[in-house]
Amino acid sequence: MRAAAEIDDSIRRGDSVGPLGGVPIALKDLFDTAGVRTTAGSKFFADRVPERDAVVVDRLRRAGAVIVGKTNMHEWALGVTNDNPHFGACRNPWAPEHITGGSSGGSAAAVAAGMCVGALGSDTGGSIRIPAALCGVVGLKPTYGRVSVRGVVPLSWSLDHVGPMGRRVIDVAAILGVIAAHDAADPGSAPVPPGDYVSDLDVGISGWQVGVIAEEWLGDVHADVGAAARAAVDVLRSLGAHVESFDVPELGEAAQLNGLMTTADAATFHRERMERAPDDFGADVLARLRRGAAYGATDYALARRRQAELRRCFASWFVEVGGRFDVVALPTTPIPAPKIAGLDAVAAAPVLTRFTAPFNLTGLPAISVPCGTTADGLPSGFQLVAAPWAERRLLRAAHAYEHASTAGTGWPIAEPARRA
Repeated sequence: MRAAAEIDDSIRRGDSVGPLGGVPIALKDLFDTAGVRTTAGSKFFADRVPERDAVVVDRLRRAGAVIVGKTNMHEWALGVTNDNPHFGACRNPWAPEHITGGSSGGSAAAVAAGMCVGALGSDTGGSIRIPAALCGVVGLKPTYGRVSVRGVVPLSWSLDHVGPMGRRVIDVAAILGVIAAHDAADPGSAPVPPGDYVSDLDVGISGWQVGVIAEEWLGDVHADVGAAARAAVDVLRSLGAHVESFDVPELGEAAQLNGLMTTADAATFHRERMERAPDDFGADVLARLRRGAAYGATDYALARRRQAELRRCFASWFVEVGGRFDVVALPTTPIPAPKIAGLDAVAAAPVLTRFTAPFNLTGLPAISVPCGTTADGLPSGFQLVAAPWAERRLLRAAHAYEHASTAGTGWPIAEPARRA
């Protein structure tokens, strides 16, 4: 409140307050904040207070954003339920008995519930896009290396991405414009100039080529989720885009390899904690860490080699490198949000990451936009993917869909029956 009052004073004086002046932003609790606890949802870090802000937090503050708080997350970001054994379950604003998705579930819930305009999350296998889809908000995973991860508690050094969440595409575009920048001290940060992600959002997509991943490669999809995604494709077609279905037999393999690398990297980061105090991990996270520790050097080396091949394969879809498509479309998740009670978090991970993890492995920018609700009133997400560094194109397509569709409108209502 003090920060907001200071910005109000600056506005009254006619001073510049930055592109996000006064905008309330929440942070997933793995972004370091100077003088404020950053726990990564873990018992180990329950009292950890960083001395300095993460690079992206510093950029938000300099842009005038008001940091309103830290949000709940799946422990160590290694999971998709956001049922945290140390800090409690995060509940979906649309149906509090259901999960938010994870691991950035608190950020998605805060945006959906109107607690903030935007929030930051991290995404290693879908941890921005999954909760965005399940909570009915917009979530963007930029190209790998577009946004610095320095000062962000890691899950996988080779797969972690940082990105924004918001109620509208223009919100995430504005936040991306602030946090995207080369960071020479971050070994994963790429020296690619950031862009203006807002100015041409309204240009439209008439004449674009949209690739739709053929349903036979998606596997089982909830009927309402599949219908919502097909309707979203029809909206793009109505905007003048040419739509073509295409085969991606590598989709499942890419998701599986992403899971291998994520858990192996995480087990490496946590190896001393696993030896010293294994009981201080939640049961699902410890099970996945032990699975990651069991992979051999050969398994990991083969996964890295295949990652390089699949990066080239997936990038070849796009016009920037001589391919056919401006963007590619598919559902964000194959199912809506399951109920919290009785959910097996380990089993849920490969299900909910099936359509998101391939784009972590390949580093492509991907966005989830709301595309309607199921018969039970649970949100669905529509995922768009673009070429490396083509966030402007991606946001333009998402914005065009958002403005032409009524399926993603509406916000959760605090019905007494649901709150009971």
